Amino acid sequence: MPRNTPAPPSLGPGDKIGEGDSELVLNILPPDLAEAAFDNMRKEVAWNVMYHRGGEVPRLVAVEGEAAADGSFPIYRHPADESPPLRPFSPTVSLIREHVQKVLHHPVNHVLIQHYRSGADYISEHSDKTIDVVRGSKVVNVSLGAQRVMTLRLKRDGLGPRGEGGTPRPSQKIPLPHNSMFVLGLETNTKWLHAINHDKRPFHLKTPEEQFMNGERISLTFRHIGTFITGDELCIFGQGAKAETRETAQPVIMGTDEAAKLLEAFGKENQQSEFDWDAVYGEGSDVLHFTPRELR
Repeated sequence: MPRNTPAPPSLGPGDKIGEGDSELVLNILPPDLAEAAFDNMRKEVAWNVMYHRGGEVPRLVAVEGEAAADGSFPIYRHPADESPPLRPFSPTVSLIREHVQKVLHHPVNHVLIQHYRSGADYISEHSDKTIDVVRGSKVVNVSLGAQRVMTLRLKRDGLGPRGEGGTPRPSQKIPLPHNSMFVLGLETNTKWLHAINHDKRPFHLKTPEEQFMNGERISLTFRHIGTFITGDELCIFGQGAKAETRETAQPVIMGTDEAAKLLEAFGKENQQSEFDWDAVYGEGSDVLHFTPRELR
């Protein structure tokens, strides 16, 4: 960061975060659940290693969701070689989901759970991919364990012509303490990138909040998903697919030119602060995995 660039503000409850449609909520869970949730989830959740571009991502992941009576289940697509298998909501995650829905005032049927095992685990800056997220809903992230900092940074094209001369992009820092919920509004997601950066400081220099649970953090990102896979995992339908209904569901596509097209669309969502959802995602995509296991 250039010397003359002011440090980004550290924001919390009541502050204007991003475009003003995002917020931090503290003490989202009652004390008894907040105290037990981290250890319970380490045991109950089926953790996976996930790959992107052939390399292991620096955190463990799991996906859980709500299946319909016919066995179909929600799918959230984002740049990863292959999505982990979706499992039913585990007991502790189900309890957390109930509290999230009460605050959010709309349902969530899918959760991406990530285990940051130390300050070395991180997620690079990105916009959430919204092809499958019900339009008008919000994305929420519940933090348990060690406090980590989420960084928001305005997309480069949001600066207009001034940005071409190296004008620093506005950024914000939002500390995410244990038992907090960050609500990401979709307008903020459109205009800003967010990340959990490396924290390379020696452990003894960190605050008690950052040392909590031996520096480990579990995050749960809940979404209201409008795209679904049939129970046999052969067909796809809904908001982000070419077919809208279960009756017209089309076969899923694995790792082809269509996958490259969807990855290009994801790149546009990362880069464009005036992202046109209808133009980029409107026709739908039936891609499921980008690089199936047998192709790696």
